[in-house]
Amino acid sequence: MTLFDAGATAGFVILGLVSAVWLLSLALRDSSIVDIFWGAGFIAVIWTLVMSAGDAGPRGWLMAALVTVWGMRLSLHILLRNRGRGEDFRYRTWREEAGAAWWWRSYFKVFLLQGAVMWIVALPLAAVASTTATGALSFSSARPGASPGLGWFEALGVVVWSVGLLFEAIGDRQLMRFKADPANKGRVMSSGLWRYTRHPNYFGDATVWWGHYLVAAAAGAWWTIVSPALMTFLLVRVSGVSMLERTLSGTKPGYREYIESTSAFVPLPPGRRP
Repeated sequence: MTLFDAGATAGFVILGLVSAVWLLSLALRDSSIVDIFWGAGFIAVIWTLVMSAGDAGPRGWLMAALVTVWGMRLSLHILLRNRGRGEDFRYRTWREEAGAAWWWRSYFKVFLLQGAVMWIVALPLAAVASTTATGALSFSSARPGASPGLGWFEALGVVVWSVGLLFEAIGDRQLMRFKADPANKGRVMSSGLWRYTRHPNYFGDATVWWGHYLVAAAAGAWWTIVSPALMTFLLVRVSGVSMLERTLSGTKPGYREYIESTSAFVPLPPGRRP
């Protein structure tokens, strides 16, 4: 499978998935279900690519395992977290603003946009799937590739991925237990991993994708750095840290003091910050 074939296959899988989820959202009147399918979408992409490649080699199977574990945990977590809560306030606000036109606007504003982001983020997956059994990255039949088998660079990718998964999973778990205690209503979560970063789950998610990137880079696909870079940018500046903190700073007592003492993203020892 060439890189072009892998990219095209990923695009078709993503387009079909987001279109199906959009139709389901119309039936449920809940556009926020798109968040549940974010992790599951990458699982569908990587397994379609690996199976289509014929023999993706050990690196392809490694990437499939990493993406599957991460994606299943994330989708299950969001499903359980959102169960019974109705449509997320962000999508509900857009629905109210668009009125009767939301049914078709949501396809472009939410589902196709998220699909486009997913396709770019999935570039390391496509690059690894286009690796033949001998380890050559198939831009063309004449291009030399990386060495066969797995080496220290893939091992480094797994270590980085593991750190990210632990931060994401433990951070999510700690926050869910904190919110489940009625005594914590209105309080700021500032213990556990949340003592060292205000968003350990977002930091973990970004780190997972840097791990995926290192596995792809081992196959010679250094250019796929756009994937983790985009994820990090989105999580810090767009849909993650910035969006959430604009709300929390004005609504949750004590959050401004929490900001002054705790790193926003990268885990650091607690202390007063400018």
